[in-house]
Amino acid sequence: MKKYIFILITGLSFCTAQSQEIRDALRYSQDNLNGTARYRAMSGAFGALGGDLSSLNVNPAGSAVFVNNQVGVTLSSMNTKNDSDYFGTRSNDKNNTFDINQAGGVFVFNNQRTKSNWKKFTVGVNFENTNNFNNSVFSEGTNPVNSVDDYFLYYANGTELGVLENSNYRNLNNGDQQAFLGYNAFVINPNTTNANNVIYNSNVPGGGNYYQQNAVTAEGYNGKLSFNAATSYKDKLYIGINLNSHFTDYRKSTAFYESNTAPLTTDYTISNIRFDNELYTYGSGFSFQVGAIAKVTNELRAGLAYESSTWYRLNDEFSQKIASTTSSSGGVDKDNYFNPQVTNFYEAYKLQTPSKVTGSLAYIFGKTGLISIDYAIKDYSNTKFKPENDAYYTRINNAMNDVLDNTGELRIGAEYKIKQLSLRAGYRYEQSPYKNKTTIGDLTGYSGGLGYNFGATKVDLSYAYAKRDSQQGFFAQGFTDGAKINSINNNVSLSVLFEL
Repeated sequence: MKKYIFILITGLSFCTAQSQEIRDALRYSQDNLNGTARYRAMSGAFGALGGDLSSLNVNPAGSAVFVNNQVGVTLSSMNTKNDSDYFGTRSNDKNNTFDINQAGGVFVFNNQRTKSNWKKFTVGVNFENTNNFNNSVFSEGTNPVNSVDDYFLYYANGTELGVLENSNYRNLNNGDQQAFLGYNAFVINPNTTNANNVIYNSNVPGGGNYYQQNAVTAEGYNGKLSFNAATSYKDKLYIGINLNSHFTDYRKSTAFYESNTAPLTTDYTISNIRFDNELYTYGSGFSFQVGAIAKVTNELRAGLAYESSTWYRLNDEFSQKIASTTSSSGGVDKDNYFNPQVTNFYEAYKLQTPSKVTGSLAYIFGKTGLISIDYAIKDYSNTKFKPENDAYYTRINNAMNDVLDNTGELRIGAEYKIKQLSLRAGYRYEQSPYKNKTTIGDLTGYSGGLGYNFGATKVDLSYAYAKRDSQQGFFAQGFTDGAKINSINNNVSLSVLFEL
């Protein structure tokens, strides 16, 4: 028994050094368009409409628009296709997901005092999968200039050789661990002419082309459970509040491979490298929302809503392994494999995402149809890792302030009714969170759907399409070359709603 306990302990490493990046912050700051089928069919333009379970996530006053109690559930099928272009070589990968992405209910309590101006009070609870992380991206191509050795050199240069020779992987900080991996896989060697032993040379030969593959597989979700309360004043002003509990579970596996065509020499040099990383992030958070909807006239409605920052507390678990082959013109190939068999458990950290303000207008054409417009503003440069007095977080927060931008999101939705049948369509445009507009590009989306009212039961069906380009380096430091990715998301949702 003691033997197994020892193996468990030696396989874990508890670290205080950070490894978070800007892309990690954005992962939990951005939301996909999820929710009921009616909500998705109209591209989420519900800030001045209400009356839909998912409208609570835009404007919490929307629950006070309900006339009757309602509960509902939504099933969604999501297909994501990623087309990659890496130095002219095109490749693609797909991912399909099917899940229950929404479930909730709203309960209406009418004021029995008929002379009161406060006509009703509503409470609601709604769960939504605000972000589905399931995704697969594969890139391959021939890099004519740069090798992954630059990644290991970035972390190694300035590190004393004694640290890499006499330390154990589990006792090092994240940066020194990267240098340690490169050193033990013979990707880098110390520069023997440097008296201080803090300069390193690459063992990857120059003068050739570098064939590279990068495969990224992710899974998980970002969930949001909203507790809602709202009220109606004279049935002309609706006011509401949400208290939101967030929880996230995210896993990412990356596998990078490189080989080169450089001519062999009598010295052993690297002919190929495989570098694998596994990240698991989990945690929870809190946010709140307040909002109001006003009936300007019987036909025109206006809405205004504020969504606070989400304050997350997150935990990371991280593991790595590396393999390489060294070759020479006169010798036998040597396989080098280094697997620390250690999972790094990083100290819990906090993340504050940016707040959002949404303004909305809607025009109701009696009982025949409507058109609705939402415009939301979100400043991603306000994203922060905490504690802010930490030196590492100070650097990354300053970097986010420099490269991230204030963004706008436009959502337009329309609905036309033919007796019990409803026809719907929508358009969505979201600006890039990056100032350069290329690391992550603008998003454009279209949607459509229909619904049928059976009386006490409603069934809605929707289809949504979204497209976004991106270009992020395979690694954040040293070797930052990356592929151009064109991502297309197709979503089909089915909602079943019951009036009680």
